[in-house]
Amino acid sequence: MAKVSVIGAGSWGTALSKVLADNQHEVTVWSIIEDEIKMLDEKREHETKLPGVKLPDSIVYTTDLEAACKDKDLLVLAVPSPFTRSTAHSMKDYVKEGQLIVNVAKGIEDKTFLTLTEIIEEEIPGSVACVLSGPSHAEEVGRELTTTLVAGAAKKEDAEFIQNIFMCDYIRVYTSPDVLGIELGGALKNVIALAAGIADGLGQGDNARAAIITRGVSEISKLGLAMGGKQESFSGLTGIGDLIVTCSSMHSRNHRAGILIGQGKSYEEAMDEVKMVVEGVYAAKAAKGLAEKYHIAMPIVTEVNAILFEGKSAKLALQDLMFRDKKPEDTGLAWG
Repeated sequence: MAKVSVIGAGSWGTALSKVLADNQHEVTVWSIIEDEIKMLDEKREHETKLPGVKLPDSIVYTTDLEAACKDKDLLVLAVPSPFTRSTAHSMKDYVKEGQLIVNVAKGIEDKTFLTLTEIIEEEIPGSVACVLSGPSHAEEVGRELTTTLVAGAAKKEDAEFIQNIFMCDYIRVYTSPDVLGIELGGALKNVIALAAGIADGLGQGDNARAAIITRGVSEISKLGLAMGGKQESFSGLTGIGDLIVTCSSMHSRNHRAGILIGQGKSYEEAMDEVKMVVEGVYAAKAAKGLAEKYHIAMPIVTEVNAILFEGKSAKLALQDLMFRDKKPEDTGLAWG
């Protein structure tokens, strides 16, 4: 049995806390929101973000960040990506040297272009930041539906420790040393999922969604490889796997927000209606900046940014994608 704290009580943090408690670990869940902690403690259910999922009585809920961070075998950082830096900064005085922290959010900081594990290690020097990612909706994990994830860490033993902590009869966890590739796949797929949702909002169909997913994988892979990620991650669970589920499910906040944007709403209006942080909106600027930095053509990312931040109509953005210069699908293939 391990002592584990989940920092963040949103839908994903709540679902993972259930997994950990069901695996007989000693689990503490922290949130900065007092009413949220009171609800979880009294109702044993997240009534707004994960309704219908009953949580084990063994889970301890707290607003005391120091108590949540001290004397733990593993810290699970589950706050939305825009709050990773501020939360890590608040944690730093309570975290021991060499503390294993697994980040489960997906995003890239738009001003620094840092991944979330890089932010954690910058804010909490001496910590060991890892990642747990993959095609995984909290709503399905809460209902104990089959799910596969990847634990990424610089050291094999750390990835295997995380693997063993989370594995159960409905969650299979693989391991990987490619922390960067895992994080880039998880963050960038949210931008592509916005594009897929926008196409759906415009009334497009399965053909358009398949095209966006496939060309989106190409964009993610090209940028990720230029940055040092591995192709295996982009063609695996944390790349195309996560992209498929995020582009095709109404559980996906990015997909749902994209539909609303395609129907004519601003991204602010879409986020208000979804009532959750839409991480693809924040990752879009970073993705565009990274594409420019590494000189990678990412037309889908470019058009998503134009829709979100430049007032371009979704209809015109789709037209511009379709009427780009003619080219081969893969420039690496030679004619006979």
